[in-house]
Amino acid sequence: MKKSVFHVLFILIIVLSIFISCKSAPPKVAEGQQGTLGYVTAARQRAIDFQCPDYFPSEWEDLENQYNTISSKSPKAEDYNALAASYDELLKKTVPLYAQAKEDEITAAREPLISSGFSQYFPEYLKKADDMALAAQEQYKAGDYYKARDTAAAALKEYEDLQTANKVFLARQQIIDLGFSQYDEENFADADEIVKAAIADYDAGKKEAAFEKAEDALNRYNTVISNGWTAYAADRRAISSKERELAIAERANIASRDSFREAEAVYINAEELFKDGKYDEAAVAFTQAEARFAISRIETEEKRIKAEEAIRMAEERIGVSSETATEAEKIIEGGPR
Repeated sequence: MKKSVFHVLFILIIVLSIFISCKSAPPKVAEGQQGTLGYVTAARQRAIDFQCPDYFPSEWEDLENQYNTISSKSPKAEDYNALAASYDELLKKTVPLYAQAKEDEITAAREPLISSGFSQYFPEYLKKADDMALAAQEQYKAGDYYKARDTAAAALKEYEDLQTANKVFLARQQIIDLGFSQYDEENFADADEIVKAAIADYDAGKKEAAFEKAEDALNRYNTVISNGWTAYAADRRAISSKERELAIAERANIASRDSFREAEAVYINAEELFKDGKYDEAAVAFTQAEARFAISRIETEEKRIKAEEAIRMAEERIGVSSETATEAEKIIEGGPR
């Protein structure tokens, strides 16, 4: 894992260095082409390859106008050289922006793989993308800037491809964390087998087949999650309903009226969510209602204990008024507080 993290620290540096290097040393053209239209065309193509038109549209338009009219002006060699230099100057201005965009893309593609925990379970797949970035660094050192750019792009693509695997990983992890496999054991087991086959295909270089299997597994895991929430919400509904019945049986709706009403409001909302098919929200609401009903029961029990204690003390006191004893008995029976 430390090795993988070590590689990550270099990825952005590698990509940035690849493109910033072009600021001072753009790819050279063949000897003898200076002062020709071909020389200008090569400089223009470099600018296009690094997206100069996107970053500086107005300046690009000005250069394009010069490029489109230069042949009609009986240009000299220095005219071609000057225009080529202008394209290269625009390229130098573009490179930092282009490099930053690539850095942002790589960061965005890699970050979910780290935050989800995917990289901890499958470091070898992340290492593959890291190795591509390292290869790009070597190509840069050798002066092969275009190949370095393409290799860095391939590394980015590798991270993006792993996003599908990450979705599968997260879906399965959610099932495990929630304990939902028990609600749809068949789909869960089938999905696990399909994932194993997808990994085998990916390792064998059969990416298209691997992605198809991964999507199939993801659909099955999502089905397990959906079925799990439905069943879990039904379970929480039954438990919450039972707690409500106990609260009523113990007269919490009278002795602890405010707490019971709060619980009842949450319970009614949970029922509406359940009827609307919002099972995940319903499960949470039923759990909250269950807890509130339990609180109303506890409050009622505490009041009864206090009332019984009051009766006991009244009985022990000489000359206790019958009114005090009667009021305490009312509290035990669920009357006025």
